[in-house]
Amino acid sequence: MKIIISPAKKMNPDADTLPWKELPIFLCQTETLLDALKNMSYDQLKQLWKCNDQIAALNVDRLEHMDLHQNLTPAILAYEGIQYQYMAPSVFSQAEYDYIQEHLRILSGFYGVLKPFDGVTPYRLEMQAKLQVGASKDLYTYWGSHLAQALSEETDCIVNLASKEYSSAVSKHLPDSVRFITCVFGEKKDGKVVEKGTACKMARGEMVRFLAQHHITTPEQISTFDHLNYHYDSTRSDAHTFVFLRHPGAK
Repeated sequence: MKIIISPAKKMNPDADTLPWKELPIFLCQTETLLDALKNMSYDQLKQLWKCNDQIAALNVDRLEHMDLHQNLTPAILAYEGIQYQYMAPSVFSQAEYDYIQEHLRILSGFYGVLKPFDGVTPYRLEMQAKLQVGASKDLYTYWGSHLAQALSEETDCIVNLASKEYSSAVSKHLPDSVRFITCVFGEKKDGKVVEKGTACKMARGEMVRFLAQHHITTPEQISTFDHLNYHYDSTRSDAHTFVFLRHPGAK
């Protein structure tokens, strides 16, 4: 069983807390993307990133000095979004680090697929960014079936805790032999299940922490998740969608 999650826009280097173990498996493809980004002007990059001048300036400077082989940070400690805050990997036990290294994979527009202790450097490149690389019109075309193939070589069951922006880069290319389970975190409203962006990110981070704490290795065990007042709803779930609900207003 492998668990997929999204990266976060905000990244910071941390070469001191824990050492990185390996280089990403798609580093050659990343180097091609880096060359493409370095050949773009400031205005082109700012438009690609859809950000303000402060963020653009920071990331242009990162591109100019980027080294994909040295002074790297373990991927799991490099991202600082809401999901990662609720996952809180910096306080994992060694057993929990071992678990996520085996079972967790981070999807990335820049790196493709990352193991938690793959060495990375801060970058800005979302999967949905309209970056043309050679004959590829965007990153979905550039990565093609590579991410799905890499994952399907590791497992026959993927638990999806990623946003649609990232999960779609994998799901549409998977063979039928791989079970793909999407976890939905929502609230009931007017008889429907409503997902809220921030709450989903919080729940996905909590779910990763829960899986690591309990060393969950089968899909059936996932249904016991009860953090943040969520509970598994068997009436709305099926073999490919696990629905977790909480009461509106629950803390």
